[in-house]
Amino acid sequence: MTQQFRLTEPAIKDIEQIADYIAKQSGLVQSELFLSKLDAKFAKIAQFPNLGRQRDEILAGIRSLSIGTYLILYMPIGEDVEIFRVISGYRDLSALFHDSDSQ
Repeated sequence: MTQQFRLTEPAIKDIEQIADYIAKQSGLVQSELFLSKLDAKFAKIAQFPNLGRQRDEILAGIRSLSIGTYLILYMPIGEDVEIFRVISGYRDLSALFHDSDSQ
């Protein structure tokens, strides 16, 4: 049985910001290419939820998988996979879940 993936609101905002940034820096074609690659990664994560690296130092049970200089942070939950964030690998990852007051 194939699992499904769900994007959280923060993940959707992350993706929109990244796509906008790439479009401004490199053009719409590159932005669309990134989104296509990202969608393929999400499908791969749904198919193989334990594919990424376990990142308990960020949040218990969360995993990460890279796409270029970005990280997909996700967690298998029941039969599905929840995509929590898509962020630059250069960010302070532990602060994402511990220091935010909710936006």
